[in-house]
Amino acid sequence: MTILAMDTSNNPLGVALINDNQVIGEYITNLKKNHSVRIMPAIQTLMDDCEKSPADLTKIVVAKGPGSYTGVRIGVTIAKTLAWSLKIPLVGISSLEVLAAGAARYFEGYVSPIVDARRGQVYTGLYRFENGRLTAVEPDQLVMAADWAPKLANMDQPVLFVGNDVILHRSTFEERMGAKGVFANATEQNPRPSELAWLGKDMPGDDLHAFVPNYIRLAEAEANWLEKQGKI
Repeated sequence: MTILAMDTSNNPLGVALINDNQVIGEYITNLKKNHSVRIMPAIQTLMDDCEKSPADLTKIVVAKGPGSYTGVRIGVTIAKTLAWSLKIPLVGISSLEVLAAGAARYFEGYVSPIVDARRGQVYTGLYRFENGRLTAVEPDQLVMAADWAPKLANMDQPVLFVGNDVILHRSTFEERMGAKGVFANATEQNPRPSELAWLGKDMPGDDLHAFVPNYIRLAEAEANWLEKQGKI
């Protein structure tokens, strides 16, 4: 079983290949560059380096959001196209869950992945690793960082914040949580595409035609248009 995972949902771009229970290749960058131009060459390079062909793939796993509207759409579109053309299953995984997975396994407490949503808002959720698996304690959501922090301050264990955007809201969490807020190191901030592959490894495929990104909120342009039409 050879699984290709891809994540273009935020600034980090990642692709990975796992074969049964082994990570055989992984590629990550954290650059503000056009994912639509870079994702296919990244996949091709990884496949070539790992001496794999499209015919070897048995499943595609993609980070389905939330995150950058354009980034999420790029990843989901390419993943659906590959899965459809190769006639293999497609599994979508929360981009926040992927971010949490890299740290939760080694942290005694909760993990809150953070993706900036501007105007003081964050995409986040609450996860913990228990009984050998990552579980969601609070669902993925869009919330004001200033409202999220006091809620976490009441949890029974420390909360680890992870993600490249944590720095934008760190002072808010520090002021409202004190020592209960813990912050991941720089090496833990990027979502790992191998973790993405692992999360989707044993999951059944989604309905390919019904599969859509999880933006959590409308794109800003769409929201502005609806507001002008008096529909929201």
